[in-house]
Amino acid sequence: MTLPRELGVLELKAWLDDTTRPPPVLLDVRNHDEWQWVRLAGATFIPLGELEERHDELLPLKERPIVVYCHHGVRSLYGSEYLRELGYDTTSLRGGIDAWSVQIDAAVARY
Repeated sequence: MTLPRELGVLELKAWLDDTTRPPPVLLDVRNHDEWQWVRLAGATFIPLGELEERHDELLPLKERPIVVYCHHGVRSLYGSEYLRELGYDTTSLRGGIDAWSVQIDAAVARY
């Protein structure tokens, strides 16, 4: 399966709730301070600025779909495209964790 370039938060929520589909890997590419402040449960953390040198940490997950997210969805586009070039099946979360907080889970702090 090849994921679209971007996925909306409602689509991701439906995917996570669908027990018939294997869940995606959630990859957070925000900065360290953002990660410390708030994150999506179960996410893997590799800041965008470290992705080039640390992408090999994702090798055990290469056969799984990866949803890359950041604050608003810009950095995740870059991270997703970089990983696609390396052969990963990735998509960027449109609107990022901020959209998740507004549309899906208000308990996820906004900043």
